[in-house]
Amino acid sequence: MHIVVTGGTGFIGTPLCAALRASGHRVTVLSRRSRQDAATVGSLDEIDSATRVDALINLAGAPLNGRRWSAAYKQEIIDSRLRTTRAVLDLVERLDAPPAALLSASAVGYYGHHGDEILDEQGATEPGFAQDLCARWEELAGRAAARGVRVCLLRLGVVLDAGGGALQEMANSFRFGVGSWIGSGEQWLSWIHRDDVVRAVAFLLQRDELQGPFNLTAPAPVTSQQLCAALAQHHRVLLRAGVPGPVLRLLLGEVAQELLLNGQRVVPAALQAAGFRFDYPDVERALAAIYADQAS
Repeated sequence: MHIVVTGGTGFIGTPLCAALRASGHRVTVLSRRSRQDAATVGSLDEIDSATRVDALINLAGAPLNGRRWSAAYKQEIIDSRLRTTRAVLDLVERLDAPPAALLSASAVGYYGHHGDEILDEQGATEPGFAQDLCARWEELAGRAAARGVRVCLLRLGVVLDAGGGALQEMANSFRFGVGSWIGSGEQWLSWIHRDDVVRAVAFLLQRDELQGPFNLTAPAPVTSQQLCAALAQHHRVLLRAGVPGPVLRLLLGEVAQELLLNGQRVVPAALQAAGFRFDYPDVERALAAIYADQAS
């Protein structure tokens, strides 16, 4: 297949593109910089309408936790997602033959905050900045279906692996002997190993009958305290303590309330019903693999 990927140079996109190429697919990456290992375009407008594109994978977007949310940065977060998704839709409209599939990123923030409630793809939503952003993002991507494109919405949890991403920040205090959790430690974290993200995307590409929202999260979400206990198995911990919520709110503002002190207990019901099997279904197994790779 010829697959066009936006966000193909990021934490998820880089290994995903490598895996797609290793499977024999031709990959074109939207990037401002040319790369020796992949065909690149600086704009989707560079793709000729006669080009055969079999699938689109839309991962682009500024990080939610990149910095404190000023009004300007919140607008950048919104624009980075919606602008790229509109460009993807423009490409779908312009191609002589539209792609068979669009896999477009979203996030478990789609659901908002629900305490201990277990959420599958049919879960209710609660309003908030992240929820509104994800809803708008998904609605826009879903418009590709009008051209007969199969649309899968990838509601990503927190992606864990070495070499960057959320784990690097989560484990930072452990490097200094302090095992810390966030706030009360009772809020849920819906996570997934990066390898399972890559495998799930490949799975969805291959299954022509699958469409709609898919939670890309491991089957066993954890609380902040449970994650702390799992991380402590891989570090020398001298002290364990929670980071108080008021301190986080003072330091990070709205980011703390939206992303850290509240969470979602999300399960991948649709993926599992379709027959997908996780290599890393629990956080202990995921962390063991990540730290084993770092040690080797």
